[in-house]
This record gives sequence, structure tokens and C-alpha cells, in this order.
Amino acid sequence: MLYPFKFNPVFKDYIWGGRELEKLGKRLPEGITAESWEISTHPDGISSIANGEFRGQLLTDLIDRFEKEILGTELYTTSVKFPLLIKFIDANKKLSVQVHPRDEYARSHENGELGKNEMWYILAAKPGAKLVYGTRPGITKPDFRKAVEEDRIGECLNEVEVFPGDVLNIPAGLIHAIEEGIVLAEIQQNSNTTYRVFDYNRVDSKGNKRPLHIEKALDVIDFNLGINKAKTKGLDVKLNSTSTKSYKIANKYFSVEEYDVNGDVEENADGSKFYIYVFVDGAAEILYNGGKIEVAKGESILVPAALGKYTIEGKFKALKTYVPDIKMDIEKPLLNSGYSKEDIFKNVAGVK
Repeated sequence: MLYPFKFNPVFKDYIWGGRELEKLGKRLPEGITAESWEISTHPDGISSIANGEFRGQLLTDLIDRFEKEILGTELYTTSVKFPLLIKFIDANKKLSVQVHPRDEYARSHENGELGKNEMWYILAAKPGAKLVYGTRPGITKPDFRKAVEEDRIGECLNEVEVFPGDVLNIPAGLIHAIEEGIVLAEIQQNSNTTYRVFDYNRVDSKGNKRPLHIEKALDVIDFNLGINKAKTKGLDVKLNSTSTKSYKIANKYFSVEEYDVNGDVEENADGSKFYIYVFVDGAAEILYNGGKIEVAKGESILVPAALGKYTIEGKFKALKTYVPDIKMDIEKPLLNSGYSKEDIFKNVAGVK
């Protein structure tokens, strides 16, 4: 009964957006669009199904009906709500300098909300485009507080130039910002909790400044994060003679593998977990027991846990994400491919 789901995007018109998501095939509303929420059960933007028998139904309603079949046995027995939120982001202007809390802090300070660990995959970047990634070495909490009070926060921030294809892990506690001229895919925990530290003193269409959250931000910023390399190299494994996947990020919340396929790959949803594919280039067909669907750059697909065996055919790049068993889903296949534990620790972000 179940099949790979496509979704209708939920658009957000935050003040820093633009029109670049049209290049991903999005039919944007008038005005600016900052974010396209691709797959979400968060109350701030719930996805609806765009294909097949369940077209038009909310993902939340479908999970209520088929929780075990969609989420899988590894999540079905937990109290975790749908754990991930997938977005495309168009930073036509700078986003605020911000930080996200960990789960424990969010639960106690944000009415039971989840924390927010996330990652970025750079889709497009204008020459010289940069991100804020952590603070500069040696910056302490008192240093940072004083800089905020004196409106010179920029002196404390570490910037990184980025290029298409770059992957960055953004753990909770890392101060960060997307600067102008960047389009990216974001995979994150199912949370919308953000603490703004600096918003360039700008105002919205009504002349109001957006609120800042200085004290909460200072509570959760980890000044030791970001002092190492920002970009994640990953470890490559051959899928077949013409296709590879690269293990980029793996933590208890999500893993991310970049698929670079020219031909076909056989996959299996064995009932234990769901999989999401975010197509960042090219086009493909997904063939499964009961049918096939066409997918293209700019689309995100949810494969239900109970789908069984399926094949993806085409020439494409996609980010595969799911909630992993680190030892079985990440370490074991990489060790079997000849990598050492030290290789995994150094090159797959988030592995501890």
C-alpha cells in the first residue's frame, strides 16, 4: 500500500530570502522566498503528500495511520516524534548570527521542544561567499558578551569561504550564520528553535527589529566548537563500477551519505528505518514493488521503512539521510571497505 512519497513544499518568506529556489524547479509565490520546507511534521510547517493514493494528506496524519510501516521498528518503539526536517535555503542576504540549543536545554526552556543539530550542503555560492562557523580561537564567554554589548561581534566570528558541493556539520552549540549569495540544502532535527545573537540591526516590513536572545544564546554557545576544520571530507565507498557514496556525517540524530550515481543502485527498506533522499543534481526513477516514480533535482523523497527492495536509476546526486545505528550502519561498512577507525573519526563528522 505504501510507496515513496513526494511532498508539496512549505515556503517561508523571511526577510533575507530571494528567488534563487526557482532554479531548483520550485514554483514560488510572489515576493521573496527564504526557505522551502521539503519534509516536515513540525507545527510551523507540516508537509502534505504530492503524489499517489495519499496525495493531499498531511504527513502527520499518514504517520498516525501507518506509524510502524513508515518510521520503522527502530523508531516505532520510542517516544521520538518524526525526527528530521529537510529544507532548501536561499540566503539572498545574510541570516542572523545564531545558535541552537541541545535537547536538554530546549526541553527545559522551550516547552519540551527538541534541540537542533543540523548540516549544510552547499548547492550554489557566489564568488567569495562565506559562512560564519564558530568563534575565533581564544574567544571566551566574557569576551563574547563584551563584544555583543559593544556592537563589535564581528571581531569574534570565524568565517569560512564555501563552494558548491561543500558539506558542513552544524552541531547544537555552534554559533553560525549563512551569509549572502548562498543556496543550500539543510538536514536537521525536527526543531525550529533558534537563538539570535546579532541581526545587523535590520527591520522587517513593519519597521520592527527581530527579537534577539542574548542570554539564552550565551547559555548554550560552546566556544570550543568550530576551532577545527569546518568542512567535512567524508569517506567514499563504491556502490558499483559507475557509482559511489560518500559517508559525510553520522550522529545519533541523523546520518548523511552523498550518492553520486550514473546507472542504477539497489537499496532495501527492510522495515527497521525510513530513508530520505534529497536530490541535489540530475534526475532518476525509483522502481519498487508496485510501481515507479520520477524524481529530479530539487525534490525530496521519503522511502517508508516497510517498502522493501527498490532501485534508483539515472544520473544524479542525492543526499541520503536516516537515523542510524552508528556501529552497524556507519562503522561496519566502512571498516569492511578497508578504512580504519581513525579514518572514520577524522573524516566522518559527528562520529565519536
